[in-house]
Amino acid sequence: MGQLHHIYHKYKGQDLIFIIPLALLSLWIRLRYFFYLLNSGKGFPQSDDTQWYLDYASALMVNYKIGLDMNDILYIGYNILLTLLLAIFKDPIAVIFIQMVVAALSVILVYKISMLIFNRLTAIIASVLYAYSWDITLWSTYILTDSFFISLLLLSIYCLLKFYDSGKNVYKVLFIVTALYMLVFRPAGIITVSFLLLYVVIKLDRATVWAFFKKYNYIIGSVFLAGVLVAMVVLSGNKLDPLIASMQFNAKKVLYNVYATGWIFDKASAFDHKYRPNYTINIMDSLILSFIINNWDNILMLYGRRALALVGRWVFTVDLTSVRGVLRFGWYSLPVMMFLIGTIEIIRNGLSKKASVLWMAILASCVFCIVFFIDSMYRYRAPGLPFMFITVAYGVDRIIQLIIVVTKKYVGKLLWNKRKYSL
Repeated sequence: MGQLHHIYHKYKGQDLIFIIPLALLSLWIRLRYFFYLLNSGKGFPQSDDTQWYLDYASALMVNYKIGLDMNDILYIGYNILLTLLLAIFKDPIAVIFIQMVVAALSVILVYKISMLIFNRLTAIIASVLYAYSWDITLWSTYILTDSFFISLLLLSIYCLLKFYDSGKNVYKVLFIVTALYMLVFRPAGIITVSFLLLYVVIKLDRATVWAFFKKYNYIIGSVFLAGVLVAMVVLSGNKLDPLIASMQFNAKKVLYNVYATGWIFDKASAFDHKYRPNYTINIMDSLILSFIINNWDNILMLYGRRALALVGRWVFTVDLTSVRGVLRFGWYSLPVMMFLIGTIEIIRNGLSKKASVLWMAILASCVFCIVFFIDSMYRYRAPGLPFMFITVAYGVDRIIQLIIVVTKKYVGKLLWNKRKYSL
């Protein structure tokens, strides 16, 4: 026992003593579910998108040709990755196994990010929440972009924070590479990288930025002009017509099938915002602009409902008139309360600038869901979950610290009173 006590105090300051058991826990949870599905005879879950990705990867291995449709271009990062994995391992089940291992081991990134912003207790709590997250486990069983994208986002943010913490250029290069890869991994990557760049701008020193532009103004101007010329040549040559046409078609489909019906999710629900849409095309001869401007008030109402729905469907069915309803509300609202406490404590303790990267990652996933639609299984919200867990963990950490302080103070008073009366 004394030896174990000595070993604990010798290594308690080292992250590995916490990372290894957390990684093993996360692996155990994910792989247990993987082998359950593998041996159950039910097979692994699929969606329509799953089959599209598999068919595309099979065609790419044969034809080596990438089209100019929106899905070809905006998902090129994931399509190529899936094609390479299938070319090497042949079996989609092997790809799912790799996804689950990568998702499980990403708990290390959750721990490291929490340590860089907060402290060890927060890191442990956030890692446990991530390890037991059903959403993370579920989406790692599908052949979809989500699982790898979550891990890629965690890696990108870790590299960004590590660069600011250590100043080593290797982390800056890794952040740039992962950010560029996210841009073409899936459409949500564009919004996510935009929010991460906003965090970079917040962290920048204005004087340094101005000095950089003054020093390299000719080079920056030349690159910008060259980019404009290339864009003009490509557009004038009608090379991107298939991409533009497919983007317009998908935008119209979302407007007329989701916006016009007032859907919160990708299918009808009892919580949708029903209204009579105005289909008049009278703004710059644009169907998209006309629909948004002519229906702006209803669209704002729809966005508001989606913002509420992101918390969970339970917000629309709150019942405070019964004991069961109150208990249900308390259970579902507990994570929300912990998130709010964590956010308030971040601001109160002067950690806003450093921790704002968490809010950027969360906002990116929320904005994507609000602008387009929320997947009925909350898949599009999943990339923000690890960062919600970290914020929630900090809220729990602050409550634990408060309980410790109050307990010590109370116990101290009891001991003092006991000593006083004994005298």
